Amino acid sequence: HDDLKEMLDSNKDSLKLEAMKRIVAMIARGKNASDLFPAVVKNVACKNIEDPNQLIRASALRVLSSIRVPIIVPIMMLAIKEAASDMSPYVRKTAAHAIPKLYSLDSDQKDQLIEVIEKLLADKTTLVAGSVVMAFEEVCPERIDLIHKNYRKLCNLLIDVEEWGQVVIINMLTRYARTQFLSPNQNESLLEESAEKAFYGSEEEDPKDPKAEAASLAKRKPYVMDPDHRLLLRNTKPLLQSRNAAVVMAVAQLYFHLAPKAEVGVIAKALVRLLRSHSEVQYVVLQNVATMSIKRRGMFEPYLKSFYIRSTDPTQIKILKLEVLTNLANETNISTILREFQTYIRSMDKDFVAATIQAIGRCATNIGKVRDTCLNGLVQLLSNRDELVVAESVVVIKKLLQMQPAQHSEIIKHMAKLTDNIQVPMARASILWLIGEYCEHVPKIAPDVLRKMAKSFTNEEDIVKLQVINLAAKLYLTNSKQV
Repeated sequence: HDDLKEMLDSNKDSLKLEAMKRIVAMIARGKNASDLFPAVVKNVACKNIEDPNQLIRASALRVLSSIRVPIIVPIMMLAIKEAASDMSPYVRKTAAHAIPKLYSLDSDQKDQLIEVIEKLLADKTTLVAGSVVMAFEEVCPERIDLIHKNYRKLCNLLIDVEEWGQVVIINMLTRYARTQFLSPNQNESLLEESAEKAFYGSEEEDPKDPKAEAASLAKRKPYVMDPDHRLLLRNTKPLLQSRNAAVVMAVAQLYFHLAPKAEVGVIAKALVRLLRSHSEVQYVVLQNVATMSIKRRGMFEPYLKSFYIRSTDPTQIKILKLEVLTNLANETNISTILREFQTYIRSMDKDFVAATIQAIGRCATNIGKVRDTCLNGLVQLLSNRDELVVAESVVVIKKLLQMQPAQHSEIIKHMAKLTDNIQVPMARASILWLIGEYCEHVPKIAPDVLRKMAKSFTNEEDIVKLQVINLAAKLYLTNSKQV
């Protein structure tokens, strides 16, 4: 094929065309022409990449960067560099898209690509911003220094960038700001110590108790937010109204990590609004709300009713809502939440009922004053017809009894009677563990339970067998005469 290569490398268009025709004819006859590939690509690319029409220049670069063949890396590199200086922002955007493609093909080009990224980051158009930040995140996310001089420009362009560009830029700026600015809540622990300062109020109604002020100022330097940090918060806030759920989620994440505690509340309303979307979006939002509500419970408390469960919700959404409700439970709203839980237990969805019973257990563990109420409620469930409800209740009661066993010998006796009916292995094992652990409280019943279990021992599941042996050992130590 040397003669064809020479024709393709010549300066005359007529010879090139002739060579192309011959190659097409060869391929049509089924001959292998793959070694001519780079020479052909070079001709196609060069011609179109210099076309006066911006769409053709961009398409040529897109085609070229989609060819995954290492031999044409140098041509791709040249084409990207040229396109990065193109007068059309659309072509510059395409150059930014081509950067990660070339990087994945040949990571040795990284240094040259970083130069192109640096050049494109200085671009002042909204069309290029999202794409170049995407390239930056793929190729050199560690080069934070490239962002410094473009930071304010990116904050100001943000509102006009297309939605997916906004998501990429906001995520990058969140990462940037968390490493470059002081945390506005670093004094949170100090503030909580000086309880006189009601921090949950808005900034205007700061109580001016001179002693508390003086003490707290002596403890720390007053926090003053960097103007660039404030710029980011101010420019992202309007995007909480975006119609794109991903943009709202990105801003919510940014505010959660970077906003002062008194200002974080604005994201709660936006996230609750997203709960009206379809279930895929709901699922992602609820996962984030569940995480956020652990650290910032006060933010979602006003929207408690938005997390109530509908019978039409899919199981995984029901379970996430339960998690949020449990995180939001406190002494003031717990009675409402427990009433809500009682209706859930009647559901036909078995996984959901099990999760509700676990949620009641978590509420009882976290909030001391309702522990007995929850225990009594769970004991009533032991007479439920549904075996799974009973089994789950046993497991949760076991956890609650561990906190104050002495007062509950009645409950333990009640559970001992259940060994005849409950067949779910985990529940049987839990009952046996309880009887063994607190056998002094039920000295008459415990040996009887062991006698019964010994009869059915060979047919039990492993976890039950282990607990039978456990029970035998504990009884032998406390009551060796009878056992």
